[in-house]
Amino acid sequence: MSRLRDVIAEARACTVCAPFLAHPPRPVFQLHPSARILVAGQAPGRRVHESGLPFDDPSGDRLREWMGIDRATFYDETRLAIVPMGFCFPGTGRAGDLPPRPECAPLWREKLLGGLKHLELTLVIGQYAHAYHLPETKGRSVTEIVAAWRDHWPRVVPLPHPSPRNNRWLRERPWFDRELVPEVRSRVQDILTD
Repeated sequence: MSRLRDVIAEARACTVCAPFLAHPPRPVFQLHPSARILVAGQAPGRRVHESGLPFDDPSGDRLREWMGIDRATFYDETRLAIVPMGFCFPGTGRAGDLPPRPECAPLWREKLLGGLKHLELTLVIGQYAHAYHLPETKGRSVTEIVAAWRDHWPRVVPLPHPSPRNNRWLRERPWFDRELVPEVRSRVQDILTD
């Protein structure tokens, strides 16, 4: 536990990407060794950068809805870890936020995730997290990966990003809300009430 505490402190103080960021680095994640669920996201957005709280935005509201949990449960680090592919807000591009900085995951991911010995479920959100956590899906679209969620069930669940930018994706794929969301809710409840 003390070693993991040291790694968490180092990661929170990281400034490796500072030369490439439009804003000062502010690593945003939550982690505790007792967590049983991991949310593996992409990178904080502007609002999360400002608040310092992971998924403290409309994407987080939708994600909590998918999981069937409230904010208090979501932000209980002893139950739920939130470790994005990039810890700092990468900035905004023409079509939304920029991708997570490529330096972050190789530098911190194994060190931090190695401390999570009680994980029962990993929610893998968006293409960058899919590429890291599900390397066997390389070359497949987010839709193909999410549609094949049963291939990884019950320990890993690939999800699209819950951003409002994906409203059209969700409308055009009603099977997601009808089939996958109820399974995710049930699995999360089973883990958190066990």
